[in-house]
Amino acid sequence: MTSGPLPQDPRDAGALRRPGPVSRVRIREVSGGAVHDRRDDLATEEPLEIRLTAAGADPPGAPRRTVAVTMRTPGHDFELAAGFLHGEGVVTAGDIASISYCTDEDVTPEARYNTVTVRLRGDRLPELPTLDRHFLTSSACGVCGAASLDALRDRCAPLPASGGLTVSPEVLYGLPDRLRRAQGVFGRTGGLHAAGLFTPDGELVVLREDVGRHNAVDKLTGWAMLDGRLPLTGRILMVSGRTSYEIMQKALAAGVPVVCAVSAPSSLAVDLAREFGLTLVGFLRGERFNVYAGAHRIDG
Repeated sequence: MTSGPLPQDPRDAGALRRPGPVSRVRIREVSGGAVHDRRDDLATEEPLEIRLTAAGADPPGAPRRTVAVTMRTPGHDFELAAGFLHGEGVVTAGDIASISYCTDEDVTPEARYNTVTVRLRGDRLPELPTLDRHFLTSSACGVCGAASLDALRDRCAPLPASGGLTVSPEVLYGLPDRLRRAQGVFGRTGGLHAAGLFTPDGELVVLREDVGRHNAVDKLTGWAMLDGRLPLTGRILMVSGRTSYEIMQKALAAGVPVVCAVSAPSSLAVDLAREFGLTLVGFLRGERFNVYAGAHRIDG
């Protein structure tokens, strides 16, 4: 086995470009004593700064406020910004006038595609407690400690206890495989989470991928919001990995009645689901799953 610097890929250098969901690097692979230098595909992780401004206040006097910086996989950035702001209660579907990449003077060319400006209708930014601080989020855990059940009670009502969507166990059994088959970037990198929106019959409506589970959900809800599809009362949300409080909060804000995951929920995720009437399914693998809340929506 030899040592030494890894060879450089000439495509690693060059002009600035819009970041994509996949980054290519040179690696040294060691297998059974054999050594090979080759290229490898990685899931891209870069920061996204979300800024707010008011449509009625023309530049240069228009106020702009940074409300979040999140680590994400580039792609569907406008959906991510819209979904994040909706899930945190900052905006509703009719509040957004436009979304664009930022060209403010304080944004360097390198950061242009990592900074999004959400222009709200009206002359002023909303006076909300969430605008008094910055959300600093990671791709791993979402907005940790940014909200609580007490704060959620002030802006979200429980879902109806009867009527509405029901789903069969047979449909649930098939969701993880359908989610996995639709993950194009995961197939190349092995390093992305996914969130998928399904019909009660198990048909995939839309899927989004990201290094963060909560970002993938934000991209989904942002897509629905910008397309005029909220609330998602007749849909099932399926996520890879575990289910956190942040994911359940976003599902509740979007009106999703059923949330499924291949792994375990957190205790606070279960508390939220039970209090607000969501159905929460965990450990959905093969032909088994656990129902932690809302079993009345599961047929049989």
